[in-house]
Amino acid sequence: MSIHVFDNPNQLYEKAAEQIVTIGREAITQKGQFALTLSGGSTPAGVYNTLAQSFKDQLDWQKVYLFWGDERCVVATHPDSNYRMANENLISKISIPSGHVHRVASEEDPLLAAQQYEDEMRDFFGIYGSGFPEFDLILLGLGDDGHTASLFPESEALHESERWVSDNFVKKLKAHRVTVTFPLINHAANVMFIVSGSSKASICHQILEEKKDYPAQKVQPKSGNLFWFLDKEAGNKLKV
Repeated sequence: MSIHVFDNPNQLYEKAAEQIVTIGREAITQKGQFALTLSGGSTPAGVYNTLAQSFKDQLDWQKVYLFWGDERCVVATHPDSNYRMANENLISKISIPSGHVHRVASEEDPLLAAQQYEDEMRDFFGIYGSGFPEFDLILLGLGDDGHTASLFPESEALHESERWVSDNFVKKLKAHRVTVTFPLINHAANVMFIVSGSSKASICHQILEEKKDYPAQKVQPKSGNLFWFLDKEAGNKLKV
């Protein structure tokens, strides 16, 4: 695990975008494609905008395939949609084939949407039996309660060991979410948390430097790389 703390959000956005491009170019060189899983949230939005503005020509978007780590159960045009956020900040600004953008069918019944999304991933990776895919990079955010993707404390999906994608009911939100599971995350070649703001300082400290039981602490790639990209405010309680 490597932890990187930057002076301000803009520097965080730039360095995170740079790391995404580095991993993407390496994947394309080795495998001819880059399978990237996106996160929702305001901090990732800043990274996506920086990718589109400053790094647009540094990645062959014709060989990039986009997926989502989680989605709210709303239509794609809803303000809360993670797809909409990524589309506004990144997808609409780059030349990526529409068939390479694999969004969650979030307008469907949550259970059906989760199963359809797992089926879509299985078709992409050609895995139809047991086992999990190896995404080249999974981007993750972090909630004040220690959740990541839509893997919230005390939710059933925390204990999923076989499915790639789960319909997860979040009691405190009284809402369903569609989310990838920990086994899928932990089989990725690279996983990157992107976190900013003073409101995240305490939870970052507890997750990274204390023995707690937060969902985000279950992110432990089996053989892949784990990166934490933070701004100074989010990292101000860390010893690093």
